[in-house]
Amino acid sequence: MTRQVRKVSIAVLALFAALFVNINIVQVVRASEYTERDATRKLQKDFGVRRGSILTADGETEIARVQETTTALRFQRVYDEGPRYAHVTGFLSKVYDRTELEHSEDEVLSSRGDVVDNFTDLLAGREPVGDTVVTTIRPEVQAAAIDALGNRAGAVVALDPGTGEVMALWSFPTYDPNELATFNDDEARAAWDRLNDDPARPLENRATRRFYNPGSTFKVVTAALALERGMRPDTEFEDPQRLPLPNTQATIGNFGGGLCNDGEPLTLADAVRVSCNTTFGDIAIDLGGRALVEQAEAFGFGSDLGGQMPPIQPSQVTPLDPGDLDPATAAQSAIGQRDVNVTPLQMAAVAGAIGDSGTLRAPRLVRQIEDFGGSVRRDFPPADIRQAVSPRTAGLLRDMMVEVVENGTGTSAQIPGVQVAGKTGTAERGEGRNPNVWFIGFAPAFNPTVAVAVVVEDGGDVGSEATGGAVAAPIGQQVLRAALEQR
Repeated sequence: MTRQVRKVSIAVLALFAALFVNINIVQVVRASEYTERDATRKLQKDFGVRRGSILTADGETEIARVQETTTALRFQRVYDEGPRYAHVTGFLSKVYDRTELEHSEDEVLSSRGDVVDNFTDLLAGREPVGDTVVTTIRPEVQAAAIDALGNRAGAVVALDPGTGEVMALWSFPTYDPNELATFNDDEARAAWDRLNDDPARPLENRATRRFYNPGSTFKVVTAALALERGMRPDTEFEDPQRLPLPNTQATIGNFGGGLCNDGEPLTLADAVRVSCNTTFGDIAIDLGGRALVEQAEAFGFGSDLGGQMPPIQPSQVTPLDPGDLDPATAAQSAIGQRDVNVTPLQMAAVAGAIGDSGTLRAPRLVRQIEDFGGSVRRDFPPADIRQAVSPRTAGLLRDMMVEVVENGTGTSAQIPGVQVAGKTGTAERGEGRNPNVWFIGFAPAFNPTVAVAVVVEDGGDVGSEATGGAVAAPIGQQVLRAALEQR
């Protein structure tokens, strides 16, 4: 009996030894082989389904489609107008995965998200087909943004204040997503390395994920706080050449180092019109840093803004706790400098909220989802985030922004026969560096149908002498006009 038990034990030990050896062979010796098989299966799954198209708002312009190949990977992504919509569509790459709408709407485009339809297709013997994503982008408005910005680095966002629909989203420099969508791995890697080594960073979506100081465009947020806390457009302020900052040796000066009203008291409305730094620094010192941060948060700062969008970088007034925003820092933040960091999408949303009676709406890049036959599967209605300011405050801000365009720093944004509300900005970047320049606005001023934000980096083609009124406002005007003509 003992001999039999010993034999069984030896046999069991031999089996365990064999199993151990086999596991090591699988995990170590043949690991790369199995990994490669898994990767191949994933690629065949990703590129073996007829992926849905991505369309512009007219439902006709196809900005992403597939073409059938003769390889094991049946369907390759094609972007016929690649660079014009690269930061809208993103790319689907065999080597580098997916970005932008190709990423955020992947389950819809690839059909993986519809279990019922996939099961029905399986029973009927049909191949699964991805759904179509219809965006909110209007080709004519996108074209206007492209033409107006030209070869200057920066970004343009245009949206509908009443719905949050993004009509144009342009980031320049851009790139051709077809170079990354190729099935030739060597060509894709070469393109990836070239694009990532480019100091202009064409792969980065400046409209939704690059931070800029907003300069004086942020003064509409500071003015909103003042009005919400009981100040009026005719509230008067002193007009010093420089504003001393509490508990420091630093001061805030005005553009060009001069006075805003020849040393005479000026009103809040005048301060907005001529973009007076000392006035807004004074407001922030008076009302406090925490109040300034809370007002910015009411406009969507610190959040991703929600909506049917690819990932958005949340804008911020300070990386620190609002309680740590001392009076000097608050004054510098109130004029859009210091640690205030925003995306163009955020500033378009701010302009849109002021234009829409203070209602901040979630921006959205997707209007609806359609099946392969063109039937609507899902609509995305407007979504309110919050009431950023009261309708009364929004109306007063609108009136002041109209004065900016009619008689102030934003006259280059005027459109004959249309009342435009706007605000310019010139964000300083330190000694020896050209400013980034801004324009935000909406039109028509009453019941607007389009809001816009424009940023031009490094002074554009003007350099150190650039201002938001001279460089960015004309770009905003062209985009606003194109959007109004389409309406």
